[in-house]
Amino acid sequence: MSEETAWETLLRLMPPTAASDTLVDWDQMRDAWDKEFPPDYRRFIGEYGAGTLEDYLVVLHPEPKGGRPKAELSGMLHETANAESAWAREPKSPELAGTAPELIAWGADAGSDILCWDASGDDPGTWPVLVRGRDSNLWRRYDCGMVEFLACVLRADLDQNPLGDLAPWGAQPATFLNEREEGRRLEQGLDPWTGEPDPYAGMYGD
Repeated sequence: MSEETAWETLLRLMPPTAASDTLVDWDQMRDAWDKEFPPDYRRFIGEYGAGTLEDYLVVLHPEPKGGRPKAELSGMLHETANAESAWAREPKSPELAGTAPELIAWGADAGSDILCWDASGDDPGTWPVLVRGRDSNLWRRYDCGMVEFLACVLRADLDQNPLGDLAPWGAQPATFLNEREEGRRLEQGLDPWTGEPDPYAGMYGD
């Protein structure tokens, strides 16, 4: 699937619910990580923003390496550290045997799966997706970018569900809420994911 076809598929299956709220200094990101980030991820952040898919899968906020984490228990820096620790101790699928990827996390979910790139290649547009499955404790590689990976998950177009829950698997249409939009719905007293009135909405926010 070409990058443009993957984009067309994702936009059809998961129309944006709000304009992106995520401002990123990509030059700072490049300098901090010593590499450009994949064009499809940059486009995703510009179109959707960082946020959550189907109340399950989080697309992480870009964070400069060596900088202050956006959140202590989540975010790109935290999940990358988790991924590196998990890689050192957990088994890999056969295609990953003997490899030494440079991991950068771009996603995580409520089942403790971690979604990364192998950022060791010179061309970020060709970085494959590596998924650490929490239930299986097994790493798998998907030879596609993050947008194509998400489109395949929403189409249930992989050999098996790579995640620990069926929430995003085959979800058509799917809902993605960026951080600001989810907060806006909570402030209105709504369940962000159903749109129904929720008397508890916003009670446990910051």
